[in-house]
Amino acid sequence: MIAFLGLGLMGAPMARRLVEAGHRVTAWNRTPRTVEGAATADSPAGAVAEADLVITMLSDPAAVTEVLTAAGPGLRDGALVVEMSTIGPAAVAALRGLLPSRVGLVDAPVLGSVGPAREGTLTVLAGGLPADLARCREVLGVFGEVRELGGPGAGAATKLAVMSALVPAQVLLAETVAYGRAAGVDTGALLDVLGATPLGALAERVRPVAEGDSVERRYGLGLAAKDLALAVQDLAVKDPAVDAPAVRGVAVRDPALDARPGLTLAAAAGRRLAAAVSLGLGGEDLTAVFGHVAREARGARGGTARRTGVKKINPASVPATNGLYSHATRSGDLLSVSGQVALDAAGNVLGEGDMTAQSEHVMESLARILADQGCTFDDVTHIRTFLTDMSRLPEYGAVRRRFITGEPPASTTVEVSRLFRPGLLIEVEVTAVVPGDR
Repeated sequence: MIAFLGLGLMGAPMARRLVEAGHRVTAWNRTPRTVEGAATADSPAGAVAEADLVITMLSDPAAVTEVLTAAGPGLRDGALVVEMSTIGPAAVAALRGLLPSRVGLVDAPVLGSVGPAREGTLTVLAGGLPADLARCREVLGVFGEVRELGGPGAGAATKLAVMSALVPAQVLLAETVAYGRAAGVDTGALLDVLGATPLGALAERVRPVAEGDSVERRYGLGLAAKDLALAVQDLAVKDPAVDAPAVRGVAVRDPALDARPGLTLAAAAGRRLAAAVSLGLGGEDLTAVFGHVAREARGARGGTARRTGVKKINPASVPATNGLYSHATRSGDLLSVSGQVALDAAGNVLGEGDMTAQSEHVMESLARILADQGCTFDDVTHIRTFLTDMSRLPEYGAVRRRFITGEPPASTTVEVSRLFRPGLLIEVEVTAVVPGDR
């Protein structure tokens, strides 16, 4: 039996491929989802309890670690974990230390998007011990062409190396199109010329969005930003002279990285994508970077300033306020961010009764407001949290640790009888110091 953990845009069609190939599959997803023909488990440990093969297809290293930690008690002796997310070789090595020695591990991230996942035409980049690779070779073939690249971590390293070329190339095309427009060059004509160069295939792929059409989400911009940040970090870790940035948020802004051979383009593209994520584009297809670069080229900026020297900050990346407050204010380098809660653009409560879901929404909103002013959680001096039930603090704490990965700031946490809207469980505000070059 195969356990499949993670039913996102890629995971769901991949799990379906396994069912269609005749495999018995038990699936689990953080937000309950089903795959026709597969059993559904209510926990990672329950999903893997009878599985000889466990496949993970999740968003980032933190998610993989969290889910496999939860699955650990249910793993059978001799089970094989096939990690197919893009998490990098360092995270794969950490997983090897996390998993019991009686459990095998193969890293097998994929190249390709949702269409190839549905059609079984992905490229699977596999790394692992020969015996472990042999055990999963047939199953991985259900997803597409399998390339066995070496020992543990080889697949993960190859995926990052490939993405550190492909993603910056797409960002470069976005900048090229923006430059062309500024210079009065017709976008269609520019893409025609590029079509006759080695960039031709990529130019044709992005032509619809470059010419103003919408496209299906195939590769999320936020995931692309995460992949580049992982690639930059992994290369930096291999060079002890470089102080690698943390990878939870996707900003890559350490100037030391830009000075190292092989890091410059990936780091620059990573910053470009991180800025787009901060404006709420993380859930869009990577091609949304074209619109972002075009707006940036036109000099679009958020926030308004008054003669008082206090700048009111209301980024488009978070739901608008009710007009009675601003999301943040800035005076010099001091940034004060209003309490954020789990409300959508229509003012409806998100994740009612779910502390984890509300905490994730709140922390994402804070991250976007901070990023709008060139900050990350590393720049936060104080964080103040209001909970309606202090017994649920551990749920919030688990989410907060995924966002604040370095030394924590000063902190205050208090229990309140209620927040301003029924159904809200948490409100968080922060104060930060904007870096001097911002």
